[in-house]
Amino acid sequence: MKAFLIGLGSIVATLLLLQFIKIDIPNPPKSAKADKIDLPANIKPLFDKSCNDCHSNHTNWPWYSDIAPISFEVRGHVKDGRAWLNFDIWNRYTPKQKQERLEGIVDTIDYKMPLPMYIMAHPETKLSKDERTLIKEWAKKQIKE
Repeated sequence: MKAFLIGLGSIVATLLLLQFIKIDIPNPPKSAKADKIDLPANIKPLFDKSCNDCHSNHTNWPWYSDIAPISFEVRGHVKDGRAWLNFDIWNRYTPKQKQERLEGIVDTIDYKMPLPMYIMAHPETKLSKDERTLIKEWAKKQIKE
């Protein structure tokens, strides 16, 4: 029993110490309207619902994004998401970069995005099959071959 309590105390102490390690992802400055992606009326609400927390400068940080070690995962996903695709700087991308990102949307929207872990924490962000099809078809139309 004593070993169990020592082990439990060590785990609690480690978790408490982890709270002092902060991963700061500053919110980028506001983007100019000219930099943002212009979406059709039927696509914009889907991106607002399921994409923008990781792929824009308008992340709604949940309460648990400040609690380590969960914060490491959440903030890492947002950092990676913005690095690959940020709809708030869409018009700063080169035509080639835009094409790569559109192809990425087509390739991932059916099974990878939003991330299953994100959907588990935010079930309201889950896209229906029809919504995924709408996004995929929109992206395909944007691709210039």
